[in-house]
Amino acid sequence: MARDQGMAPTVEEIHLPEIGPGQVRVRIRAAGVCHSDLSMVNGTLRPPHPLILGHEAAGEVVEVGAGVTRVSPGTHVVLDWSPPCRDCWHCTHGEPWLCAAANVAALENGMTLDGAPVHVMLGLGAFAEQVVVPERAVIAVPSELGWESAALLGCAVLTGTGAVRNTAKVGAGDAVVVLGLGGVGLSVVSAARAAGAATVIAVDVSEGKKALAEAAGATDFVVSGETLSKDIRARTQGRGADHAFECVGRAATIRAAWRATRRGGQVTVVGMGRADDMVELSALDIFTSARSLRASVYGSSDPDVEVPLLAREVLSGALKLDHLVTDRITLADVPAAFERMACGEGARSVVTF
Repeated sequence: MARDQGMAPTVEEIHLPEIGPGQVRVRIRAAGVCHSDLSMVNGTLRPPHPLILGHEAAGEVVEVGAGVTRVSPGTHVVLDWSPPCRDCWHCTHGEPWLCAAANVAALENGMTLDGAPVHVMLGLGAFAEQVVVPERAVIAVPSELGWESAALLGCAVLTGTGAVRNTAKVGAGDAVVVLGLGGVGLSVVSAARAAGAATVIAVDVSEGKKALAEAAGATDFVVSGETLSKDIRARTQGRGADHAFECVGRAATIRAAWRATRRGGQVTVVGMGRADDMVELSALDIFTSARSLRASVYGSSDPDVEVPLLAREVLSGALKLDHLVTDRITLADVPAAFERMACGEGARSVVTF
């Protein structure tokens, strides 16, 4: 739990509320450490504190409240940090990932510390042994699916895979560049190769990410620098990439993705950045380049549909996730995982219980 902005997280004893109608209690089995968790601590995002971190997780239902029909005790579930309401304009117009009510009052769910209320990240607070969440925030998955793989489906894999399949719609023969090789970026690399992209150029500031990129399916690896756009063009017949995916969440990286893309190409922003980090592009460049710039929120996905689909792909061997988990840790190790992430080391640290 983060007691205040900028403070290192600590392990605390939290009191869970009694389960109510439409709620479920889940015993967490695995939780991934996502860059969004770090953003809640380092000031990129400024949620209220004290805050229970964690949103990429899987576990086992241990209790259900009145009226719950989606799951029962013993069901293995992936937690959904943006559960669609199914009633708002976006949900009824095929955009559940933009649901207007997904996280309404999500920061408060009755958990307390020393008798005082605490907030929970994205309505989940999944860096915990157990959580109480709304029924619509859990998605049943086959019990054969490993806990680590299930947890990754809840954010990194769904976000990265969805950005390729749903948002950008990468096709066979395309040239793709991916900037930022954390769990999401590596998932983009894998999904692009699976979609038939002929060239997948993985870009990171750390040379140490090369082996991870190759394991994910990258055809090329480039260390980011001043010559990045030239390096990309040298690998794409001088044109630039058909698709660029920015998986960092910084204005400078978005501009780099823009410059690495061919005329008429697509730039998809997957990373979530600061509100005051402004992206500046030339009005003439926007017109003459004819590039498109858009974001991919939660992989432009319907989690209730796509998480079970991805689970089946993992079980069939069509989707491999082993390369994503570079560190297996305990709750007490989360601060060290944040330090590794800030330094660009590894892919995903996973808390196991």
